[in-house]
Amino acid sequence: MDQKKLARWLKVIIIGVGICGLVVFLLIVPAYGQSIAYDYPEFAYCYWPWLIFLWVAALPCYAALVLAWKVAVNIGNDRSFSVENANLLRKVSYLAAGDSAFFFVGNVVLLFMSMSHPGITLMSLIVVFFGIAVAVASAALSHLITKAAVLQEDSDLTI
Repeated sequence: MDQKKLARWLKVIIIGVGICGLVVFLLIVPAYGQSIAYDYPEFAYCYWPWLIFLWVAALPCYAALVLAWKVAVNIGNDRSFSVENANLLRKVSYLAAGDSAFFFVGNVVLLFMSMSHPGITLMSLIVVFFGIAVAVASAALSHLITKAAVLQEDSDLTI
């Protein structure tokens, strides 16, 4: 598979993830929240705080998709091992770690405000784990790409 085809596939996947996220956050989550508020009116006051919290938590994910798009463009332009890609992946790492921390703290705050259940807060740890996994993987890739960029520069200068 050549780099242009790889970049094209990465862009298709990024668009697919973005569309799936929009469907989840703009259609499924609000509909599910409204059904819970309708079936259990004693929890209706939790609908908007939770919805706003989840929308705010989704914003860094879309920022990471924009950065991933830039990485895919660089790959398509034969700049896979560049300092720019390393910096973009470092930013993705920071976004994932920050969003994971925000998501965890937000869940705890909603729990203390009696707008959540301890089980929901415990289950949110799964989401936090995956966010931290993305942060660590992005940081590792950033480090490796930085080292590869230095090697590539040395190789280009040798000839």
